[in-house]
Amino acid sequence: MSRPAQRRHRYTYAEYLDHDTVSSARHEFLDGDIYAMAGGTPEHAALCTALATVLSNLLDGGPCHVFSSDLRVRVLATGLAAYPDLTVICGPIERDPESRVTVTNPTLVVEVLSDGTEDWDRSEKLEHYRQIPTLSECLLVSHREPRFELWRREGDGRWTCLVAGAGEKLSLDSLRVELDINDIYRRGRVDG
Repeated sequence: MSRPAQRRHRYTYAEYLDHDTVSSARHEFLDGDIYAMAGGTPEHAALCTALATVLSNLLDGGPCHVFSSDLRVRVLATGLAAYPDLTVICGPIERDPESRVTVTNPTLVVEVLSDGTEDWDRSEKLEHYRQIPTLSECLLVSHREPRFELWRREGDGRWTCLVAGAGEKLSLDSLRVELDINDIYRRGRVDG
C-alpha cells in the first residue's frame, strides 16, 4: 500500500499578511503560497533609483505619485500580492479591503528584470498585472542592455508592446511623460 501524497500547507491571504508584517524580508503571495523575494544587485538597485528619480521629477506637482518597491500591490482579480520595483498611482490611492498598507489601483508598474525573475516577470506576473482595471501600462526594464519593453492597454482593452533601446525615447501615455533610455541607463550605471 502506498502512502498518500503529503499535503503542503496552503496559506490564506490573512496568514500571508501576518507573516509578511513580522518578517524582515518581503514576500509575494499567490494561490496559497508565500514566496520570498531575492535581494537585488547594485546594478538593479541603481537602475530602480534612476527610474524613480526621473519619474518623480517629471511628475512633480501633478496628480501622479511614484512609489518604491516597499509598496505592496494586490491584484484583486487573481489574488497576487506583489512588490513591483516601482509603482505609479494617479489620483487617490485605493487600498486593499483586507490590508490598509496594500494598494489596488496602480496606473503604471515597473519591473527591472533580473536573471532570477525575468521569465516570471515577462509571463505569469505580467498576466496578473494586466487584470488590474486601473493599470494602463507596465514597463519591463532590461538588466542586460539599454532596452525598455512597454506593455500598454489600448482603448479597446487589448494590450500592445512597444520596445525602445539605446538612443531612443519612450512615451508613457498614461503619465504624459517621455523617458530618454540613454539618460536612465547613464544615471543607473554602477562603475567598479
